[in-house]
Amino acid sequence: MAESRWRQGMRWLLAAFYLAAGLLHLARPEGFLPIVPDWVPAPLAVVIATGVAEIAGAIGLMIPRLRPAAGVGLALYAACVFPANIKHALEGIAVTGLPSSWWYHAPRLALQPVLVWWALQAGGVIRWPFRRP
Repeated sequence: MAESRWRQGMRWLLAAFYLAAGLLHLARPEGFLPIVPDWVPAPLAVVIATGVAEIAGAIGLMIPRLRPAAGVGLALYAACVFPANIKHALEGIAVTGLPSSWWYHAPRLALQPVLVWWALQAGGVIRWPFRRP
């Protein structure tokens, strides 16, 4: 069965997003350190690892054989970084290039589950709610 253009476009868009984010994590890891929760060991290593994970996930989405694993990996990644997003919002930490108001943080937190769904959808792991009868 041919893949829909919608799913293909959504996969490309998500891959581009994660590739850019991963490169940013590697190029400027110090910008992400303030939002890493205090209980996370080796924050710099974790920020670097998250960048590598984002890039690997983006590449994996483009390789049909790896696509489902990349989708699951990026969904898990989105869930795992949620505590950093919460810390960023609740503590009002200024990050260069990002807004600091709740007009930014509230939608970002609310849309985190959408990123999980999107990764699973782009990886072909789920088809909900767009499955054809």
